This record gives sequence, structure tokens and C-alpha cells, in this order.
Amino acid sequence: MPPAPSRDADHHPEGSAPGRRVRRRWVLPLVSLAVAAAAVGGVVAATAGGGDGADHQVHPADAGRAGGTSGAAIAGTVWVANEDGGSLTAIDAASNTVSTTVEGIEGPHNVQVAPDGRSLWAVSGHRSQAVMLDAGSLTLHGTVSTGAAPAHVIVTPDGRRAYNTNGADGTVTAIDTATMKVVATIPVGPGAHGLRPSPDGRWLYVADMAGATLSVIDLSDDRKVADVEVGKAPAQVAFSPDGRFVYASLSGADAVAKVDVATRRLVGTTKVGSTPIQTFVSPDGRLLLVANQGTKDHPGTTVSVIDTATFTVVDTVETGQGAHGVVVDPSSRYAYVTNLFSDDVAVLDLGTLQVVARVPVGDKPNGISFSPVRVGPQPPVKLDLPAMRDMTGPGGHATDGHAPAGTDQGGHSGVGDGG
Repeated sequence: MPPAPSRDADHHPEGSAPGRRVRRRWVLPLVSLAVAAAAVGGVVAATAGGGDGADHQVHPADAGRAGGTSGAAIAGTVWVANEDGGSLTAIDAASNTVSTTVEGIEGPHNVQVAPDGRSLWAVSGHRSQAVMLDAGSLTLHGTVSTGAAPAHVIVTPDGRRAYNTNGADGTVTAIDTATMKVVATIPVGPGAHGLRPSPDGRWLYVADMAGATLSVIDLSDDRKVADVEVGKAPAQVAFSPDGRFVYASLSGADAVAKVDVATRRLVGTTKVGSTPIQTFVSPDGRLLLVANQGTKDHPGTTVSVIDTATFTVVDTVETGQGAHGVVVDPSSRYAYVTNLFSDDVAVLDLGTLQVVARVPVGDKPNGISFSPVRVGPQPPVKLDLPAMRDMTGPGGHATDGHAPAGTDQGGHSGVGDGG
């Protein structure tokens, strides 16, 4: 694998002189490259540059954790939706190598593993479908027609329902996972995009990317009950593990919003990089990661690392061209970031905040999800999906990345889709 660039050597904030290092917000202990390499237990290639390791630093709260990432390899599979490639890539988390590819889903914008790990879901933006696979055997369980330009799909904590956003319709489709039937179509805000359920399964928060709100759906009766003003072009949401807060990336404001779930009020915003898209809270609740995609003409290359206790950016890590999707493994040891414009996935050690591996995947990798089910090496799997509506015309997906709704800077025009 090609070496990852040092996260300090070349990064400079907008408006600063080239080559200037990102200025840290805390005093850091030094961690040698040897320690960083040992932290991954020889499972993944230590690819970060830096010679003697003088700039390899970690947050004080993570100092003990940097050495704590050694030991048993991560077991599971990282799933990636290759939107322009019409495929899903399975990455073995233990070796950071591609296990197999699932082909036949046109324009798969998002991929999502069910909470119990048993099923794998994806959406086809071109054919307006939600697709369910067995996460182990990769056999097709079924497909469901959705609204126009489906963007993201999730499964509720109890596994009984799946929900997907329809970017061109401003709706959410509710699917009974047992019968694979649509049970409700819920109007939400314009450009419905990213969505996630609260940990207790009571609420579904939807990012209305063509507007400035999060739509709140009561999952007891599949009804929208509130709109929360957060800022321009929210792309995706992420809950804290305790369910107290939900965070939203504001792709039109280069910021992240924090919302109190109990009061449904915006309690703060913090600046991040250019055109933030996906965001994810580590399962231990300590870090909020935000992928800063930028645009096709001016790609973002970083992930912002936010301390959830202070809601401040504590580091900015270079991960790749068009950093877009992000997920963290259940142990909070590694984050995985899709790079839309370099067709690879960066593996980020959350103890050292270093990119330790890069995995080439398909064309325009977009959504990403972690499965506890390991998929062993095997030949590509070809799906034969039933024909459904083709939405590649007006109102369907553009596949060249994200920009705030209404722009043409390498992102989408009209409603926001993808993510």
C-alpha cells in the first residue's frame, strides 16, 4: 500500500502559508513511531511518515490508549459503497485487505450493517431500491422500492424496521424488515439525506440537506414531530452513545452542530474543514469524527477530531482526497474513512491519530459501515436484482461528490443527495 502522508507535514488551514503545521489546542506528549507501529500489533502496515517520530503526538487523554491498541486484531468486516463502481467492497478488518466485492447494485450511495450484524443493507440511487443481504453468506434476502434518489438507509436497534431517505422526494421510507414491505412514507424536510436512530430506538433524526433543519420522527408511529434549526445544508447526524446529544455536519457552513435531544434545541456549533459530510461518534463516546470532503475542484483531505467533552476540535488529520464517509469499530480503536476522489479507504488509529493503512476500493467510495461478521476471501459476488424504477434522470443521483445544495462546484444541484 502507498505510504500515508504525515498529518503535520503538509496540512495548513485555509488562509495560512503552505507548509505551516496545524496548531494544536493542547500540549502533547511525544509518541515514537515505534510505539505507533507496535500499537497496531503488526496487523496493519504502519504507513505514516515522519522519520524519527518527533511529530507523532496524541491527546493527553489518549496517551495510555495509544499503547493499548496492541493485542488481538480487530475482527469483522468494513463495508464500502462504491457509488460510481456499482459495487460494495468488503475489507477484512484484521488485515486491512479486500475480501470480496459485491456487484450489481447500481449507484449504491450508502451501505449499512444492521445492529445485530446479521444483515447488510444498501440503496441504489439509480433504481430507487433498498437492498438487503445476509451479512455472512452475502445472499440476497430481498429488495424494496423506495422514493426518488434514495441516499441513506439505517436499521432500528430492535431490527424490526429499516428507514431510508429519499433526496428528491423529501421523504423517508419505512420498511418492515421481516416482510420487506413498505409500511409508511414520511414527509420530512427538503433534500432528505443522512439519518440515524437514537440509541433507545425512540427517535429518528434526518438531515434535510437542501434546507437548514433536522427532522425528528417518532418511531412509535412513524410520524414527524419536530424540525430543529441547525444551520445550512446538514448532511448527516450522529448520536452520542448515551442518546443525550445528536450532532449534525453542516456542509454549507463548514461546521458541526450539537443538539440537545431532550429539549430539541441547538446548544452549540464548532468550525471544521471544508464541506463536512459524514460524522460519527466513537462507541466509547469520547471522540466525534467529521469527514471534510470539500468539492471536486477543491477537495478536502482531512478528518476533524472533536473532543465530545469540550466540543472543540483537538486535531485535524490528513486522510485522503475527498474524505467523505466515516465509521468507527465497536472497540473505538480504529476509524475508517472513504476518500471519494482517490478511491480508497484510510484506516485511522484513534490512539495515535495516525493513518496506518490505505485500502484501494472501487470507484467513488461513499458510505461505509462496520460489521462484526467476518467475510473471508472469495471471488466477487454478482447480484441479479429485479428491475425497478430508474431514477438516473432529473431528480436522480449525481455522483461527483458533495457541495451545499444549489451549487455546481463538483457537488449536487437541486436537492442534496448522497452522503
